[in-house]
Amino acid sequence: MERRDPLQNLTLTWQSAGGAAVALYGGAYAASRVRRAPLSALLREAGTLLALFALWQLVGHLSVMSADHALDRASWIHRTELAVGLPDEASWQAAATPYPVLVKTANYYYAAMHFAVMLGVLLWVFVRHRARYTWVRNTVVITTAICLAVQFIPVAPPRMLPQNGFVDVAAEYGQSVYGGAVGGVVVAAQLSAMPSVHVAWCVLAAVAVIKVSRSPLRWLMVLHPVLTVAVVVVTANHFWADGLVAVAILLFAYAAQAGVARWWTRRAAVRTAEGAADVVAGTRAGERADERASAGS
Repeated sequence: MERRDPLQNLTLTWQSAGGAAVALYGGAYAASRVRRAPLSALLREAGTLLALFALWQLVGHLSVMSADHALDRASWIHRTELAVGLPDEASWQAAATPYPVLVKTANYYYAAMHFAVMLGVLLWVFVRHRARYTWVRNTVVITTAICLAVQFIPVAPPRMLPQNGFVDVAAEYGQSVYGGAVGGVVVAAQLSAMPSVHVAWCVLAAVAVIKVSRSPLRWLMVLHPVLTVAVVVVTANHFWADGLVAVAILLFAYAAQAGVARWWTRRAAVRTAEGAADVVAGTRAGERADERASAGS
């Protein structure tokens, strides 16, 4: 009997995500026309997130250049990690596979939590901490855009390297979110392992909550990236290197925003100083004109 993949229903295709994004943008426009600014802003931001998700899914299908070398790149990453002393992901997976409940839970976490948590965090910041929303949203956009650009170079996930000791546990339990091979050719969406957007988004979400919230419970959000990293390794969907590159991209996004903010502050200060100087010069010129007028009279 052919196994079904129920988890495929937990993730949107690029077509469905794109269609939903268009509908949300339409709703945002309609809300703005009837002067419902808060609703319009909320729908627009939700549409932006779905549009990013759709683009992420689409890039996976477009990343077909040099697909024949995706497995070679994955093998090279694994060899390099072992050479520099990183733990072997295959050994971590082997430690978890004797526990089916643990593996099935990891498969569900991988399929659903990255998008659900990111959406929840963005909604929470938008509703409760609007002043910090732009910073969080821009970080999501910059990080995701760079990750997508890198993903145009296909890299296979560890689960496609059985010769290295990895097992595709999602397929084994009928929980894969990916379609099977078409005509014996691996679907391109499966060759976007580098970098791990799962890791980028989970660290981003945790940083956002810790920076924005003042609750002592905010530190519990650290569990999300910890669990996500463990999950992507146990399910053999990503290498350590995929996560490290994703975090480096996230740090670049933070640094870029900080640099732009400093430049904008300096520019505003210069403009303020120039404006003040113009006012002073104008005042002095007026005073001299008054003095000349008084002397002439």
